[in-house]
Amino acid sequence: MQISSFKIAASIAAICFSTVVFAQQNFSVSGTIKDQRNGELLIGVAVKVAEDPSISINANEYGFYSLSLPKGSYTLMISNPGFRDFQQIINVEEDIKVNIQLSQEEKETTTNIDEVVISAVKKDKNLSSAQMGTETLSIKQIEKLPVLFGEKDVMKTIQLLPGIKSNGEGSSGFSVRGGATDQNLILLDEAPVYNASHLLGFFSTFNSDALKDASIIKGNSPAQYGGRLSSVLDVKMKDGNNKDYNVAGGIGLISSRLSVEGPIQKERSSFIVSGRRTYADIFLKTTDDFRDSKLYFYDLNLKANYQINDNNRLYLSGYFGRDVLGLGDTFATDWGNTTATLRWNSIINSKLFSNTSFIYSNYNYNVSLTSNDNTFGLDSQIEDWNLKQDFTWFAGNKHSVRFGLQSIYHTISPSSASGTSISSFPRNPRYSWENALYINVDFKATEKLTINYGLRLSMFSVLGGDTYNTYENGMIIGSEFLEKGKFGKTYVNLEPRITANYRINEVSSVKGGYSRNTQNLHLLSTSGSGNPTDQWIGSSYTVKPEISDQISAGYSRNFNNNNYELNAEIYYKSMQNQIDYKNGAQITFDTAADVESELLFGKGRAYGLELIAKKKSGKLTGWISYTLSKAERKINGINDNDWYNARVDKTHDLSVVATYELNPKWSFSGLFLYSTGNAVTFPTGKYELNGQTIFQYSNRNADRMPAYHRMDVSATYEPTSKKRFKGSWSFGIYNIYGRENAYIINFEDNPDRPGTTRAMQTSLFRWVPNITYNFKF
Repeated sequence: MQISSFKIAASIAAICFSTVVFAQQNFSVSGTIKDQRNGELLIGVAVKVAEDPSISINANEYGFYSLSLPKGSYTLMISNPGFRDFQQIINVEEDIKVNIQLSQEEKETTTNIDEVVISAVKKDKNLSSAQMGTETLSIKQIEKLPVLFGEKDVMKTIQLLPGIKSNGEGSSGFSVRGGATDQNLILLDEAPVYNASHLLGFFSTFNSDALKDASIIKGNSPAQYGGRLSSVLDVKMKDGNNKDYNVAGGIGLISSRLSVEGPIQKERSSFIVSGRRTYADIFLKTTDDFRDSKLYFYDLNLKANYQINDNNRLYLSGYFGRDVLGLGDTFATDWGNTTATLRWNSIINSKLFSNTSFIYSNYNYNVSLTSNDNTFGLDSQIEDWNLKQDFTWFAGNKHSVRFGLQSIYHTISPSSASGTSISSFPRNPRYSWENALYINVDFKATEKLTINYGLRLSMFSVLGGDTYNTYENGMIIGSEFLEKGKFGKTYVNLEPRITANYRINEVSSVKGGYSRNTQNLHLLSTSGSGNPTDQWIGSSYTVKPEISDQISAGYSRNFNNNNYELNAEIYYKSMQNQIDYKNGAQITFDTAADVESELLFGKGRAYGLELIAKKKSGKLTGWISYTLSKAERKINGINDNDWYNARVDKTHDLSVVATYELNPKWSFSGLFLYSTGNAVTFPTGKYELNGQTIFQYSNRNADRMPAYHRMDVSATYEPTSKKRFKGSWSFGIYNIYGRENAYIINFEDNPDRPGTTRAMQTSLFRWVPNITYNFKF
């Protein structure tokens, strides 16, 4: 027995010793990857080793990479879309740092690159990545697509992808895989944006001139993301050119924009300032009826960074945006976002990267009405203070581990009304503390199998400072006052997530995944497209965290040396603690009624098929996406306690997008959209009471708006110029064949045929031309 134990111990010691010896024979090769032209750190760049094709990693979102190699000579192969492929020979005899600068492809030389092997690295990411339901958007690609009023828009572009559906004409709100608008986590430099739209949804808050990267993840997000059920839209601002000063901008029919960037201290620190404003109100002043009206928005993006030394860098970024709408002295409303992020990047050692972020976010709105001597005011606010500590550990060429924590202090000021014609009731702010711990592992198990798995522990605590009622089916069953600073109800949830990719061969792969997400902030909306005055509430004694469980599977195949791509995914998502208003809910502001008394809770489900085919190279590029889906809710007290269509349910959704490069000066683009109409509730009968017509309604969301479809086209003229100053013209027509798509359908008594009812359709746009002059120097 002793001999056996000795042999076992000796064997374990030998294994450990051999592991240590093996580890000692490996050295770290690490560094950062930048854009040679402006010093911008590049995200997700592919790094391979020519001598060992099994070694393939991607730089993180801060441009840092790390791999392990035995002693010897190697050739690093670096590849990133839009940049020239790069090779560098290195001699590894100890841990070394290799910082890399990539040069951008010039327009006329893009087709001349013949390094086929390296080019394939960047074109088959859909086959090798374990992450599902993810799309990274090219800002250059966004700039070429035709959109409303000529404003290039990230939010509008993602709605052309499968599984992501627009909430209506001109709206920047969107739903993902059957989820509501508030179930999308929208981040700008890590700061949450609670209302990402301008002018009631016709523009988004994101000015493309200030952006570096944007990615959308549909439900299967890694564990570092949390707080929403359906998707993550992660948008990152440019760092600013640290080598030279640049000015860029555009002048359009109703808006203009201007960006300035440059070094503070050359190649050590930089800044960018980007602003935008509409001037539709200027045209209103030329009319007698609207001379005193206001209708505009502005936004301002600011960012600066400072490289302390080779291993440490500080970033400070901010966003300020506001909408102003008013009709003389009778009506005025304004709403807007403010965000700020202070971030410290630190390369702790050749394998460990740290990112510490202090984040502030604020969204608020104000409404005022004046009629004779009567006044009415309404306001609300949600404010966050956020600390996030994130580590990335490059454990080896096959392992990378991401772990950290996040802590958010929420202050939600509910809609509060005041005025001379109603009883004022200022409502107390409600405080809550949301925390999370997470770990996520990216593991290349074999040459063909890659797995991404993680776990997130989320905790949400109701804090004191207000009275919390408990309701059951709208009836109060309890009440508790919490003193400020006291802890109330705490919800704790574990969120496991896993996705896997199996590479069948060089041109195809299959994927599968499961994820659980929880959400503790909820948006109460009375419209499908969302309004600035929609109200945010947090989980409480009555409102429980929303929970979703999603399973998905996919197949990807590339053709013609990865120049064509086909991706298909199916999914099923079940949702708990879904929220909807009860029938006949009274949402008024002249009493102190608790809005939670008007809510009912139940479950939801969504399932569907998503297809997208892409052509990625050549003069003609673009994609065709199609979604076949169903989204339903089942809430006791609604629709006889049976399943009913969710407001966001659309059976069919089709997008066709194409861009054609005629020559170096002229390019053309177009898109066609078709979707099933939104689910709505139309009246089925009526009766008259005291001289007024009262409409009766049947099942919730049992009817449909008419099908939506339109076609947009645009052309860009960019004359060649050897000077520093470059200008271009963009021309476009939105809704070229003049389809009158329904925005609202109202029902009223028909004055021409007493006793009957007529439906009156309101449409927003037929033909909308745009001309924009863009410049940079």
